[in-house]
Amino acid sequence: MSTTFQLDTATSRANPTPAPMKRLTVPKVMQRKKDGVTEEPLVMLTAYTARMAQLLDPHCDMLLVGDSLGQVIYGLPSTLPVTLDMMCAHGAAVVRGSYHSLVVIDMPFGSYEASPQQAFASASRIMAETGAAAVKLEGGTAMAETVSFLSQRGIPVMGHVGLTPQAVNALGGYMARGRSEAEEAKIVADGKALEQAGAFAIVIEGVVEDIAITLTREIAIPTIGIGGSAQCDGQVLVAEDMLGMFERTPRFVKRYNDIAKIISDTAGEYAADVRARSFPGEEQVYKAK
Repeated sequence: MSTTFQLDTATSRANPTPAPMKRLTVPKVMQRKKDGVTEEPLVMLTAYTARMAQLLDPHCDMLLVGDSLGQVIYGLPSTLPVTLDMMCAHGAAVVRGSYHSLVVIDMPFGSYEASPQQAFASASRIMAETGAAAVKLEGGTAMAETVSFLSQRGIPVMGHVGLTPQAVNALGGYMARGRSEAEEAKIVADGKALEQAGAFAIVIEGVVEDIAITLTREIAIPTIGIGGSAQCDGQVLVAEDMLGMFERTPRFVKRYNDIAKIISDTAGEYAADVRARSFPGEEQVYKAK
């Protein structure tokens, strides 16, 4: 038995709750791909809060505390201003709100690029403060030494190749990558270098589909696509994009709902009741008194 935390929706408090240790582990994720094939694709979504983690956890194999929280939660223009403090705080909340999913936390820009030693200091802090199972970092061949350094010291690493948002200034925007033969060869080489360095899985983002298919077939570890290919070993989306929280949705995202409209309409109903001095719920309290 292990003690974790369950969010009590009646009080909005996180209470310690004994629960069997049923979390998916890094070895179990890797075992889902056998002889180059993943029969049941891996399901991954982003989560940044305990409540969202609680809702997504039963349906996912992995939850990603992405540095996309910079835009989604804080309204920042990119992921670049996100800090280690932010990632640790949100990562801990997601771990508290989940039981089943393997939780992976993004390492923010500037927290790992300088050296393997810097990366270890940042990653070990993330692991210690959040209880997450793994970290994710961007970059291919250039980050292979760092991935190897972390992996050999007990920190599981998920790689990220193709469109790497932390390098948006160098890339010149968020366009799909791999349109030239040279860039295609580099992305494939990046993925293979990360595998050889010890990454347990790789996110392939925003690439020409053939690249995602090639990498998925040629490396033994799972590939997680986002704007890559349905033939990857799994898929990840920003949950708020999939739910329809924003007016603009990336072209590779299927909007499964229009949560933004539901929230806006509900707030509108509440506002109308307040302005009409009509509080149905509170009226019952008044009568009881």
